[in-house]
Amino acid sequence: MKKLIVLASMLLIILAGCSNDKKAENAEKAEKVKENGENVTLKVASLIPPMTEILDIVKPQLEEEGIDLEVVVLGDNVQPNSALAAKEVDANFFQHVPYMEEFNRNNDANLVPIVPIYFANYGVYSKDYSSIEKLPEGAVIAMANDISNIDRSLSLLAQHGVITLGEKTDTYYTQADIVENPKNYKFEEVDLLMLARMYDDADAVVMTPAYAAPLGLTPKSDALLTEGIENDFAITLVAREDNKDWEAIQKLAEAMLSPEVREFLVENYDETAIPAF
Repeated sequence: MKKLIVLASMLLIILAGCSNDKKAENAEKAEKVKENGENVTLKVASLIPPMTEILDIVKPQLEEEGIDLEVVVLGDNVQPNSALAAKEVDANFFQHVPYMEEFNRNNDANLVPIVPIYFANYGVYSKDYSSIEKLPEGAVIAMANDISNIDRSLSLLAQHGVITLGEKTDTYYTQADIVENPKNYKFEEVDLLMLARMYDDADAVVMTPAYAAPLGLTPKSDALLTEGIENDFAITLVAREDNKDWEAIQKLAEAMLSPEVREFLVENYDETAIPAF
């Protein structure tokens, strides 16, 4: 009787071991499917066209490679980075690298650039004045209030001789670095999403095409001054340090550098978005 009990116990142990081996095998197979990029969902946060349109263009190509691209459209310029840092999305596409770097510093984050896609041609716009020379003494010039875009706005004005900046002693220029301001312009720093509204209230506004476009304005046709492409402010695909080499993100980057995307920008955003590749 005792021998029978022992044999039964051993049989149960063997069966349990086989069951565990089977579970481990199935888990391993599932992990391999994931690693091979089959049925992968890639979440990318973005804001507005042409950013969202570019992501829509590459969806079919990624789908053929087993990647379901899910574009998460958010409502402001803070959420995409917060969501990426919190691992709520896998990447984002809305910002230039200096803006990303400032977010990293302020939030102890590890976001990294993957690939630059296009330059959003920064410009100075005015409702009442047709040239920068006609801006009166003491005119108010509005600009975005985040530190990277303050630097960008001041650099654009200095590039065209409107102001003179001293030697850069920190990562970014601020108003404290203005050493010459011949016409005593006043610089009003406002939230990025308020720039378009300031077009009616300020004498001039420094902004990207994304915020000028709803006003019917384009850099080539309407801006008093433009930035060009000799800068570090290309709109860039961004991921995290821990997932930057993930195959799905690398395939997204490759798709975004395709001739189709370049042709789309040239044909539809010739005045506002200059390909960076």
